[in-house]
Amino acid sequence: MLHVSNVSKILGGETLFKNASFQINPGEKVGLVGPNGAGKTTFFRLIIGEEQPNEGQISLMPKTRIAYFSQNVGEMKGRSALAEVIAGHSALDELNTKLRQYEEKISNPDIDPDEMNRILEEMGDVQTEFEKLGGYDLESNAQEILTGLGIAPSDHQKPIEDFSGGWKMRIALAKVLIIMPDLILMDEPTNYLDLETIMWLETWLKNFKGSILMTSHDRFFMNAVVKKIVEVAQGTVTTFSGDYEFYLQEKAIRKKQNEAEFSRQQSMLKKEEEFIARFQARASHAAQVQSRVKKLDKIDRVELFAEEEEMKILLPEIPRGGNEVVTVNNLAKIWKDSQGKENRVFHDLSFTVQRQDKIAVVGVNGAGKSTLLKVIMKLTDATTGSALIGPSINAGYFSQYTLEVLNAENTIYDELKEKMPKASDGFVRNVLAAFLFRGDEVFKKIKYLSGGEKTRVILAAMLSSYHNLLVLDEPTNHLDIKSREILLDALSRYQGTILLVSHDRYFLNHLATKVLEIDHGEAHFYPGSYPEYVDHQKRKLKC
Repeated sequence: MLHVSNVSKILGGETLFKNASFQINPGEKVGLVGPNGAGKTTFFRLIIGEEQPNEGQISLMPKTRIAYFSQNVGEMKGRSALAEVIAGHSALDELNTKLRQYEEKISNPDIDPDEMNRILEEMGDVQTEFEKLGGYDLESNAQEILTGLGIAPSDHQKPIEDFSGGWKMRIALAKVLIIMPDLILMDEPTNYLDLETIMWLETWLKNFKGSILMTSHDRFFMNAVVKKIVEVAQGTVTTFSGDYEFYLQEKAIRKKQNEAEFSRQQSMLKKEEEFIARFQARASHAAQVQSRVKKLDKIDRVELFAEEEEMKILLPEIPRGGNEVVTVNNLAKIWKDSQGKENRVFHDLSFTVQRQDKIAVVGVNGAGKSTLLKVIMKLTDATTGSALIGPSINAGYFSQYTLEVLNAENTIYDELKEKMPKASDGFVRNVLAAFLFRGDEVFKKIKYLSGGEKTRVILAAMLSSYHNLLVLDEPTNHLDIKSREILLDALSRYQGTILLVSHDRYFLNHLATKVLEIDHGEAHFYPGSYPEYVDHQKRKLKC
């Protein structure tokens, strides 16, 4: 279906990849992985023709239909959410126009019989294609997809201008799914989606009959959907025939093999070079020396695979704090809209967070998870009841909102220094280096940083401070898989208490020791891991 043959791409004077080759077969679901800046998004642009390779060729089977979802959704306005999704299927719109034209022609009573037969034959072909693309079910399919992506039926006719950026992203994703193409290209489809929506999308993609090439920072999602991995790293492209877990295992095996091969070759080279050095001055060994010199000249030297940079987070020793970290009693929160209409988020919440609990706060979109964290952190007032942090507790808070309170004109170094005024310059530089801000990069201004870089700045300050409670609302949203794994390692070693909202199931599986579910305005505690909570929910559904 898709063939990438010996493709090289130079961007801004830098070679992203050279002699890259891979293929995607019909029905194959492929994950595109690699560090930030390696060229994953560039590959998507090459495939859709937005950019051209410097060398090599990208070819598609004739009549292959491609749909591309990117983080740049473009301008959407002037339609309802449902109308926008339906309008996104341009092929069906064109076929529908043709059918209407044919209907007008055959309704002419004076039409020639031969012309009638020709039109009916062409009309039959168009109708077959229209039906194949789901034309007769287009509206119902669009409604199903929008609902699956978390947009309630009551909002399907809502003007698209009334949706926030994150919800517009979901509508843009729906426009891609409704097309049902031969090949879907997806660049981070799970960004801005909550856990329930991710699980719906995961099921949809697994049942999709076409091919997929996608990137995702969600390791669990990637494992569930793809059966093949294409890695872009260090200027090369490598294919692995398996899911993401297989890729990690196989990559580790190949690394060990590379190290062993390198060691064997170095040992052989040392012996040959010692022989040459020992006998090169002897005429009696001239022929042997010359032969070995030629042999060494012809050997393909084994190079060690490049080591990947990692965030190596060193945690400070934090104060112990009391046993009751957060106490919530009869808590309720009601929001009022601009017309004064009340929306009850939750009511009568009562629970206690104990020292060293690592609690996953879960619930459907809109259940009030983020609102609960804001109430605990005194960023919004409770309507009734109370949420009290223990007197010996020093809390650190992360949310997507905190990205916006960074000083855009500060450098990375200045921003961290302001948050750690008593720290020495050397300590600040070491902390930033641990979060992959090295050399002159620490003098880069905040306003030029990506979302992932801003997240790393905030986490660098938070995890280097003496907080014995961390309240984290989607801390992994802009981090790539490797950065998420390093953060997970740090939080697993952290000796304080954690309240965490996240849609990353891998993260929750390996971190949470308890689960707090917010459901229909009530709180339910599950004193076990996240996988145990999921099993409990499945058993409950079967009852």
